[in-house]
Amino acid sequence: MSAWLKKHWKDLLTDAFIGVFVLGIVLTSGLFLWISTLDIPDLSTFEERRVLQSTKIYDRTGEILLYDLHQDVRRTIIPYESISRHIKNATVAIEDDTFFEHWGVRPFAILLAAFDNLRGGDLLGGRGGSTITQQVIKNSILEQDKTITRKIKEAILALRLEQALSKDEILGHYLNESPYGGTIYGVEEASQAYFGKSASEVTLAEAAYIAALPQAPTYYSPYGTHKEELDKRKDLVLQRMLINNFITEDEYNAAKEEVVEFEPQAVTGIRAPHFVMYVREQLAKEYGEEALAERGFRVITTLDWDLQKQAEEIVAKYADINKEKFHAENAGLVAIDPKTGDVLTMVGSRNYFDEEIDGNFNVTLANRQPGSSIKPYVYASAFSKGYTPETILFDVKTQFSTACEPWDTTSATPCYSPENYNHAYKGPITMRNALAQSLNIPAVKTLYLTSLKDAIKLATDMGLTTLNDPDRLGLTLVLGGGEVKLLEHTGGYGVFANEGVLAKRRSILRIEDVAGNVIEETPVEEERVLDRDVALMITDILSDNVARTPLWGSNSLIYFPNRDVAAKSGSTNNLRDAWIMGYAPNIAVGAWVGNNDNSPMGGGLSGLITTPMWRAFMDVALEKLPVEYFSEAPSIDPTIKPVLRGQYIDAGRMAAELIAAGTDPADLDLSMLTSNIHSILHYVNKSDPRGPYPTNPGSDSQYANWEYGVSKWKEATYGSLIPTTPKEDADEEPTDNEEED
Repeated sequence: MSAWLKKHWKDLLTDAFIGVFVLGIVLTSGLFLWISTLDIPDLSTFEERRVLQSTKIYDRTGEILLYDLHQDVRRTIIPYESISRHIKNATVAIEDDTFFEHWGVRPFAILLAAFDNLRGGDLLGGRGGSTITQQVIKNSILEQDKTITRKIKEAILALRLEQALSKDEILGHYLNESPYGGTIYGVEEASQAYFGKSASEVTLAEAAYIAALPQAPTYYSPYGTHKEELDKRKDLVLQRMLINNFITEDEYNAAKEEVVEFEPQAVTGIRAPHFVMYVREQLAKEYGEEALAERGFRVITTLDWDLQKQAEEIVAKYADINKEKFHAENAGLVAIDPKTGDVLTMVGSRNYFDEEIDGNFNVTLANRQPGSSIKPYVYASAFSKGYTPETILFDVKTQFSTACEPWDTTSATPCYSPENYNHAYKGPITMRNALAQSLNIPAVKTLYLTSLKDAIKLATDMGLTTLNDPDRLGLTLVLGGGEVKLLEHTGGYGVFANEGVLAKRRSILRIEDVAGNVIEETPVEEERVLDRDVALMITDILSDNVARTPLWGSNSLIYFPNRDVAAKSGSTNNLRDAWIMGYAPNIAVGAWVGNNDNSPMGGGLSGLITTPMWRAFMDVALEKLPVEYFSEAPSIDPTIKPVLRGQYIDAGRMAAELIAAGTDPADLDLSMLTSNIHSILHYVNKSDPRGPYPTNPGSDSQYANWEYGVSKWKEATYGSLIPTTPKEDADEEPTDNEEED
């Protein structure tokens, strides 16, 4: 430090402090001056309620009204004394636990909320930091725009309201006016709607549920798809009540264990209810519940009402048939335009209003095991790496666990040796035929060749969000070991239909204000997530009627003589889920049949259960849509390895080896050929199938297991031409009968 600074640093620091102090005074004065100019409503307007201009949801034409969100607003004002103390305490505990101490605002809470929101990139979004008093002001006087001006007005009016009313009066207004879901306002209507009793009679657990709702009534609706999240928030309310000494430890434990039954949902005047509730949740998330109640949005959705009506009728008809024949209580169906991502139909159950099957639960958004309908993603991943539809795999009994001996054909932990659906094995088979006929052994081998990680990444890129636990899934993924949502699964098949391009899913085309001005429009968003040639290969396989004939027959319900249609079925263990997924170039349709409680159905293959319903809808949809054809799949490069182009005996390579050893290739005979039949791992490095032949194929962890299955097939097929190895004569080897068992 220089001598001058040493001498004058105190003076400089004093001047800086004075400058900052003066600047603070100026800024503070300016802030108060600005606040003084604000047009703050008189508190006398508190009892005057804003006129509600409710949001209306329409089909894609903008002419068919699907739902008026607040056409039947239900609000019953009751005295503060008639409200259960549990509701009061639960609300204070979760919304504003210092309500009885503060003066209307909590500056520190506001600063914390602003800090959190700034970290999230939105000063006025996310956490609000509002007290119950501020929320009463917001719900009663001010507009719902998210601005600093409104926040300041809200705080000033909250301070004034605290001077004009008692705490009990303020809390009473909040409890009588807050939204609790749909058209339900106030705790009396909420208690009656959800529990069939007055707000004075609810139990502690029921009160906790009621208090849990106002933060996000649509999201936490007990009739929606987030019931588990509602349960967790109810438990949080109880925990906050315990912390704030509103309840005892015994009351807390009893309330957590209480089984609360909700009344059936009462919804009238609604079309396409599952779809409407799906759209409403999106709107509430983006704009907030208050905006939906007051700003008069006109929402034009993607729904094709004509197709939706017929889809609902078809699902109801075939679900009744399946109930009688297969003990399948429920069904769902989704149709998407693969070129735009538009959700055209959404049927979330056979009857939205059927209480016996929880009909208001939207199964199209539920996690269910997809069975073999997941296989196309796995094969697509393999084709992306250089494998082809003509690649040869051996469909033979195989032990995939390296912790077990190759001849151990059990699946008891830690072993894994899956069966084909018909317990038969076809020997060498192309990937085309293996996928078309839904054979399990080649599918598991394909997953190993492409890798679990890459298969999951591709499925995720194609729109599936639920395959996020690879360690749990392992090789069982390709047989439906994971879980998917019907809506996302249908969109994934839409990527195949759209030749590898993902059109981001849309359910809303545009939103207009009360004057008809467009305030938001949803564009078509496209992204290539799969190579076009690969998508065409999958489509070519799934529409190949010859390849799938051994499974389906030549004239099955998935065969359309005059239209290009691809399809794949799937079912899970014990037939808990049955699927049929399919598409034409201009529509993707997925259907599911099963029971909401995951109980198994009875008898029949998945195709028999789901296909008639799916086919009936496809006939209706294709009649409405113009005729379009799939593009031609690419041809196979004739110069790649024989095993990749349909030959499981690499005679050319054997001849080259003979020449290199000084032997005349003419001496190559059947015995020499058959003794050199190997699994694909003998010819490819799995991560680079078109690269050089592996120098040490035995180093692959699956090589010995796969080779053993091939050797048994060779022995059964060519008999004495194949020399018996000592290992195959070992005592540990099971007999043929034991293998068959």
